[in-house]
Amino acid sequence: MPWLYFSLKPKHRSWAEAWQREVQQSFRDLETIEIAEGCFVAPEAKLFAEPGRPIRIGPGCAIAAEVFAHGPIDLGPGVSLNARVTLDGGAAGIRIGEGTRIASGATLYAFDHGMAPDRTIRSQPVRSRGIVIGSDVWVGANAGLTDGVTVGDHAVVAMGAVVTKDVPEWAIVGGTPARVIGDRRDKPTLGFK
Repeated sequence: MPWLYFSLKPKHRSWAEAWQREVQQSFRDLETIEIAEGCFVAPEAKLFAEPGRPIRIGPGCAIAAEVFAHGPIDLGPGVSLNARVTLDGGAAGIRIGEGTRIASGATLYAFDHGMAPDRTIRSQPVRSRGIVIGSDVWVGANAGLTDGVTVGDHAVVAMGAVVTKDVPEWAIVGGTPARVIGDRRDKPTLGFK
């Protein structure tokens, strides 16, 4: 629970910061990863960033246990990746804007396989257009985003939605495939009063 790290009392903060320096350095020693100040990275996270496919983690980010991330990935300041989030940047990469929250189990794949009938699945070509998520976005639990998608600032992707097309700023999208079901600037319509 990374958010607990950010609310530690001063007497606990000193040992936790020293522990995080060790954890983060172990990732830097093994992979092509940049981690800014003030981040929390769970030691159980799986971060893969070979040369040419870096992971850049902005200040104040939180990466929970069992996150799987394969670069290229660029996380803006204050991004939160909760437990079991999967990010695969393909060749084109994933960019996530400031303050965005990705809930548990969400999957973002910035690549896709061909399906030509004259080739086996294993031998299909792979393409990658990338995924861009704006600032102040909430991607709900178990949502999926496919290659080539852009999600505008302040949008919300509902739990379990499968996003196959761009999402406008402020939109609330849900369903499979996801469609616009609301706007955050309107009176909430999803059971909130």
